[in-house]
Amino acid sequence: MLREATATRYIVPLHSGGSVPGIVEADDLGTYVVKFTGSAQGRKALVAEVIVGELGRRLGLRVPELVRMEFDPAVAADEPHQEVQDLLRASAGPNLGMDLLPGAVDFTATDLNTVTVTPLEAGRVVWLDALTANVDRTVHSPNLMVWPSSGTREPRLWLIDHGAALVFHHRWDTAAATVGKAYDFRTHALGGYGPDTVAADAELSPRVTEALLREVVGLVPDEWLAGEPGFTGPDAVREGYVAYLAARARDSAAWLPRDFPHRDQLAAEDARRAAATEAARPAWLKHVPDLSGKPAVR
Repeated sequence: MLREATATRYIVPLHSGGSVPGIVEADDLGTYVVKFTGSAQGRKALVAEVIVGELGRRLGLRVPELVRMEFDPAVAADEPHQEVQDLLRASAGPNLGMDLLPGAVDFTATDLNTVTVTPLEAGRVVWLDALTANVDRTVHSPNLMVWPSSGTREPRLWLIDHGAALVFHHRWDTAAATVGKAYDFRTHALGGYGPDTVAADAELSPRVTEALLREVVGLVPDEWLAGEPGFTGPDAVREGYVAYLAARARDSAAWLPRDFPHRDQLAAEDARRAAATEAARPAWLKHVPDLSGKPAVR
């Protein structure tokens, strides 16, 4: 099982994501970002977080430690927002905590000098995302953090937010038909680093064995797998994940991403999109300045 901790203090909700995670302190003296079972995304988002995050860790990628976080809504009695209180009251029991990386900053795809990423490392990240159908790591939504790794001050990439991956588990009845499905990764956050997905595939595909997958899915709490239609219980659901991901790893030639636009091509495409949006605006809106401050490509 995942290491367990118990929330002792609810600090603040994070409204940047639709799931409204929160920062908490725990009885192990650690500080965590917690994703709650009562969020609109539900338990399957937490299942995806565990499976993809822990698989990535075992394949050598950097993922903040994940823990099973026991949460009593009473520790957040002072939270003033009613919608957040509703979320927390619906999340009593086990939730998912992710170690808070102090001082970490969001990775921005346009700044290729922020962190050193080799083509092989970029390829490994893209390969994991392609294996697990994680389409939520784009230039507009990187879901990557920059933080020094253990034992060095040099900034490194850390992978976060995998709740949107494993899209097949939302439709188990059609999952088998998607084992070889290719996804569009042309706007992947690391496309500008020339991902060497062929080398990554040669390295990682043989390592995604049924034994490794059973180790990973065994970390998912039974409560998050119970009641899945078409399965006799949590262990049967786990075998469903094992069978699907093992088959997809064996069939990597069918879905392996190979072609990525250069950074200037992505910028040009973004500029074309902005121009088309501007052209479609009514005349009176064309004179309203853009005050968002957002760069053309993120």
